[in-house]
Amino acid sequence: MKKFTQIKLNRAILFLLFLGMVFSGEDAFAQRKKKKDSKNAPEQTAAPATPPAPRPQAKPGPKPYAEVITDKAKSKDGLFKVHTLDGKYFYEIPDSLLGREMLMVTTIAKTADGIGYGGERTNTLLVRWDQNGDNVLLKVVSYSNTAADSLPIFTAVKSSNLEPILQKFDVKAKAKDGKGVVIEVTDLFAKDVQAIGLPQQRRTQFKVTRFDAERSYIERISTYPINIEARYVMTYVANEPPSNSSTGSITLEMNSSMVLLPKEPMMQRLADRRVGWFSRSVVDYGLDEQRAARRTFLDRWRLEVKDEDIEKFNRGELVEPKKPIVFYIDPATPEKWRPYLKQGVEDWNAAFEHAGFKNAILAKDPPSPQEDPDWSPEDARYSVIRYFASDIQNAYGPHVSDPRSGEIIESDIGWYHNVMNLLRNWFFIQTAAVNREARGVNFREEVMGRLIRFVSAHEVGHTLGLPHNFASSHAYPVDSLRSAEFTHKFGTAPSIMDYARFNYIAQPEDKGVSLMPNVGPYDKYSIMWGYRPILEAKTPEEEQPILDKWILEKQGDPIYRFGRQGNNYDPSTQSEDLGDDGMKASDYGIKNLKRILPNLMEWTAEADKPFKDYSDLNEMYGQVIGQYNRYMGHVRTNVGGVYEIYKSAGQGDPVYIHVEKAKQKRAVQFVNKELFATPSWLMDDQIISRIGDFGALERIRNVQVTTLNGILEWGRLGRVIENEALNGKQAYAITELFDDLRGGIWSELASGKTIDVHRRSLQRAHVERLEFLLTANEPTLPAQFRAFAGPQINASQSDIRPMARGELRTLQRQISAAIPRTSDRASKLHLEDLLERIKKTLEP
Repeated sequence: MKKFTQIKLNRAILFLLFLGMVFSGEDAFAQRKKKKDSKNAPEQTAAPATPPAPRPQAKPGPKPYAEVITDKAKSKDGLFKVHTLDGKYFYEIPDSLLGREMLMVTTIAKTADGIGYGGERTNTLLVRWDQNGDNVLLKVVSYSNTAADSLPIFTAVKSSNLEPILQKFDVKAKAKDGKGVVIEVTDLFAKDVQAIGLPQQRRTQFKVTRFDAERSYIERISTYPINIEARYVMTYVANEPPSNSSTGSITLEMNSSMVLLPKEPMMQRLADRRVGWFSRSVVDYGLDEQRAARRTFLDRWRLEVKDEDIEKFNRGELVEPKKPIVFYIDPATPEKWRPYLKQGVEDWNAAFEHAGFKNAILAKDPPSPQEDPDWSPEDARYSVIRYFASDIQNAYGPHVSDPRSGEIIESDIGWYHNVMNLLRNWFFIQTAAVNREARGVNFREEVMGRLIRFVSAHEVGHTLGLPHNFASSHAYPVDSLRSAEFTHKFGTAPSIMDYARFNYIAQPEDKGVSLMPNVGPYDKYSIMWGYRPILEAKTPEEEQPILDKWILEKQGDPIYRFGRQGNNYDPSTQSEDLGDDGMKASDYGIKNLKRILPNLMEWTAEADKPFKDYSDLNEMYGQVIGQYNRYMGHVRTNVGGVYEIYKSAGQGDPVYIHVEKAKQKRAVQFVNKELFATPSWLMDDQIISRIGDFGALERIRNVQVTTLNGILEWGRLGRVIENEALNGKQAYAITELFDDLRGGIWSELASGKTIDVHRRSLQRAHVERLEFLLTANEPTLPAQFRAFAGPQINASQSDIRPMARGELRTLQRQISAAIPRTSDRASKLHLEDLLERIKKTLEP
């Protein structure tokens, strides 16, 4: 019994030992295994012990504020507190601003030659800082698809608009007062974040291979009450940099401006294409439509009537807005030009009076450093006309607006020093024939100041929300622009937002005529339409009947018509033209060029600079050629032209109307007479012998060929064919167009006359263009441009190729008949060569 009991006990102990082995940790098992192997096989090297698995370390959370933002930190209050410590940058974001929407606008601040220009905007993002546990996420927000949050579909819209995360930041500490977070933002600006760096298009263009962090750094981060400005230098290694190619790199300074948007968005005002306006669109799934409808609304400043002035406003009295629009003049601006820039700003007050406001827009000098040491042109509270020491001949007027409502938050107009050279050239070439003040290369200060005021007003118009209105310059009859009384009352165009430039129509006998546009009747009407408060309306939809009424009151009056930029087939919406008849206006313009050219040497000389070279003469001769080319373009557009006059469906009128047959025919006759019949007056030997050893013939040839190819262009010919299909004998047929061009370009064939060098080049160009139409296809545009360019021609299935083939056969017969009666040797060789070319094309 004792033995049996001992056996049972031994078995129990063995069982417990076995259980201990089974349930022991992995380390104990490994150790036993190692000993057993060592005992049984001493000749083998023992396997190393498996080390204990490391226990996962807990992620360090936020530290105490004083450990992150030490006494050594340099700190500044603003939208966020910004701390700088040991080359690192920290944002202290209060809880009240987490979840608030902000606009991040990235621009090029400084650049090298060929990489854009200082002040050029590269990207605009709507962003929001969201906290997610111990992280802060910088998210990119989109309002391209929207719906009211009270509607059931809002959930679906939100689910289809997942917000991209631009950057994730660790929370380094709680804010000092415990009501916010501290994050480090150094990497956002010191590393390659493409959305706020060099745009992808330029990376591809310059063949950028990588971002060089060693040559990139943060210049500064400044914080203001409603915005934070970050300046950072970025360097990229590039295979084809546009300048300083020996470095193999691109360096530019960027500025990222983050602006707090209003908590309550301004009420939208819905757009109408009959009134030109910068606008933005969203797809609104909350509208009561049986499809996803697009909602388009204006970009405009928030101009509101003060509560105490509502009764005055309703009585029709002018009132001051709660907050006027204010532009400051950059301290870098030369003192003598500041008054003219200010006048250009405040010229718009005449337009705002039509909207019911007085003193709505003001221009000011900035405070001195003594008056306000914190004032900065980068502060988004201030809109500034920035003056750039640059040889770029330009100015531009952008604005930053709230994508939720269209409210313009601020604007910085870019003004390049050399825009004065551009103004000088325009004013000289377009008015010197009738204006003594323009006969020179250095204008009096008052004259240049008036030109600066003109451009300032134009750019301010853009910042108010107005795009170019290219229909404006077509509104006035040509001969009215020769009247002093008319032009002083109405200007040279109803809108300063057209590229109407200066009055090239006025003739020397037209005394006292006005030479430039002002803020005109269209501008006053459009500002009224976009800015006049409709106090009784509580929603954008309630405003629409009143806005439509204001448009219909001007129905049919060309002064109040809007025409978009970029319509290349509408002769009534052209750039740099004047008057309602391109042929008549261009005839007057050419007469003035013929008056200017013989005086060009005298008017570009300077008595006090007898040793100057002929660079001014060369530049102004080029301006004469360029202006002449513009006139040919204004005429050419009538051929195959289609007027685009916006109407609403309720008006019941057509929007697209083909240019009258007689006008198209007149346009071809004008080009035949003024251009194709060799404008020998442009070949002034006295000028040409002083400005170059070669190239005069090429200048004339280029104008002729550009005009000819522009007439025989795929889209224009397609419109000619379609016009005939729609309107029959009332249309200018393509056969008639080809006959008229041949009659003007080949008039020597019937008589056997000598064909001069200009005409020989033109005739070769005509044959080459016909060959092109017969054998080539219209280039396929990239997808992103097709929506703007409209339908493209299918060359192989259109009437264009049969017409080109027929025209070449006609020329083949006429040239064959003309060769025997042509005595001039150069002309004969020219015709024989063309005959061979045509034969190879028709019988390859």
